[in-house]
Amino acid sequence: MPDRILDASGLQCPMPLLKTKLELNSMSPGQELEVIATDAGSAKDIPAFLKLSSHELVSASESDGGYRFVIRCGQR
Repeated sequence: MPDRILDASGLQCPMPLLKTKLELNSMSPGQELEVIATDAGSAKDIPAFLKLSSHELVSASESDGGYRFVIRCGQR
């Protein structure tokens, strides 16, 4: 069960990624964030950002044009 849920449904690139970054910045290391997005760019943007950060992608899935990511917050 994630500590927080960010519903970025209906937002277009780059807003899902920007909102994800802002949410992670307000979280403590070890907490988990679930991000829900409908923008296809999120499928590439969010994992690419996480590879360059201290945050960890726990899971990613796609269903019916929606994308779901679970992210473990790392050190800021």
